Amino acid sequence: MNQHLALLLCLAASLSTAQTPASVPPKAEPVVRTTKALHYRPGSNVKIEFRGTELMQRASGEAKVEGKKTNIEVDAKFEGMEDATKFGFEYLTYVAWAISPQGRAVNLGELALDHGKAHLKAFTDLQTFGMIVTAEPYSAVTQPDNMVVMENVFPGAGGEEISAKYELVRSGTYSSSNTHIQDAIFGIDPKTPLELFEARNAVRIAHVAQADRYASSILSKAELQLRQAEEAYRQKQSRAAIEAAAREAAQTAEEARVMAVQQKAEEEAQAQAAAEKKAAEEKAAKAQADAETQAKARAEAEAARVQAEAAKAEAQKAAEEAARQKQEAEKAKAEALAQQQVLAAETEKARQAAAESDKLREQAEKEKQEMRARLLQQLNSVLSTRDTARGLIANMSDVLFKSGSFELLPGARERLAKVSGIVLAYQGLRLAVEGHTDSIGTDEYNRRLSEQRAEAVRDYLVQQGIGADAISASGFGKSEPVASNETAEGRQQNRRVELVVSGNAIGNVAEANPEPSASAHPQK
Repeated sequence: MNQHLALLLCLAASLSTAQTPASVPPKAEPVVRTTKALHYRPGSNVKIEFRGTELMQRASGEAKVEGKKTNIEVDAKFEGMEDATKFGFEYLTYVAWAISPQGRAVNLGELALDHGKAHLKAFTDLQTFGMIVTAEPYSAVTQPDNMVVMENVFPGAGGEEISAKYELVRSGTYSSSNTHIQDAIFGIDPKTPLELFEARNAVRIAHVAQADRYASSILSKAELQLRQAEEAYRQKQSRAAIEAAAREAAQTAEEARVMAVQQKAEEEAQAQAAAEKKAAEEKAAKAQADAETQAKARAEAEAARVQAEAAKAEAQKAAEEAARQKQEAEKAKAEALAQQQVLAAETEKARQAAAESDKLREQAEKEKQEMRARLLQQLNSVLSTRDTARGLIANMSDVLFKSGSFELLPGARERLAKVSGIVLAYQGLRLAVEGHTDSIGTDEYNRRLSEQRAEAVRDYLVQQGIGADAISASGFGKSEPVASNETAEGRQQNRRVELVVSGNAIGNVAEANPEPSASAHPQK
């Protein structure tokens, strides 16, 4: 076996390390083969022989087959065997099979070669079966390959011999068109466990079978298990642990391959069924079209006859229809005249309603303006207030705050209490509290101070009973001066808190040309 492993190493070194995806082989139909089977009764103890086929004529073996109470035990020894790689680098091992008369193949186990010899001890539930040995890419395969190297023979065994016909996987199914076997063997050395080669080979073959398309989740699991086996090998774990991990990866890869083969076969069967159904439908459609053409011709002839008979009746009907239409036209004329009179009355009524609506709207607008003027006058009695497109803007100078602070002075609280009393007397008003500073100090300081003063005013107004959802607070810092910051007088004017009072009740529905809107900034 080491001789062949060395040969595999040479092949791996000569191939490119880049792993390209294997191409999909053409669909492989199974090969049918026949072997001899024997019925083993409970308590029987039979010796049989194995004889090499034309693929390995020097191989031979013998087996002791003993019938137990619940199963059959097979204890077999083989010799004269050659490395499986002689049949192609995709073949790495041998597997013994039990074949039932119905053609069912049961994997009895792997034959691990030792200088051309192997020993196998296995159990099977079958009572009537024949046995063969095949070259395989890995031990977890579920169907025998076409490479049958040995078959059982029964010289003088007695009992009832039965011919068992079974299916084999066609040669070439496990290889790829570009023979990228390095996917399975790259990086091996003579000390690498054979089970690890088989696991690599199993994953490669699953890819060849398109498991990445038809059984991707199972294939991903097999690839993960293979990586774990490879890691165990690199970490120099025990040989038993490496072999167990590799066998698990090979078993999962075989599950993925079998599922992919089944899914692909089902897909092809469905496609063929769909094609046959389509052909049948097209044939039926053509037959139906022909029948419809004939029926149409008959119908057209019948229609022509009916049409001729109907023409006479239609002429008489037309005369009757003309008389009826004349009568309906006279009736429609009378109804139209009546509707015209009704429409004229409704139009006059609508005109009067529109005039009344305009009058009410003008009255409502007048009341809003009067309320706005009254509110302006009331606010002006407390704070300097101006009327703008945004609303009524009441100005609080900074003298109502402690210097450099946002704490309201008693005088400011008194004025705000009066403002809140005025605002509460009107329904539907909104207040926007906007703080401003002069240009002395940093932008951040001014922004924060103006925001804090605006929030202090808002909080006090809320304490006075104005709803919090009707008041907003914003700080602009020094960004919106109303006078020059070059003079003390101008800076004092810029240090202010403005209350913007608006709402539908005083005629503020939209802001056509609003003054600067609120943001969040402090003031000093």
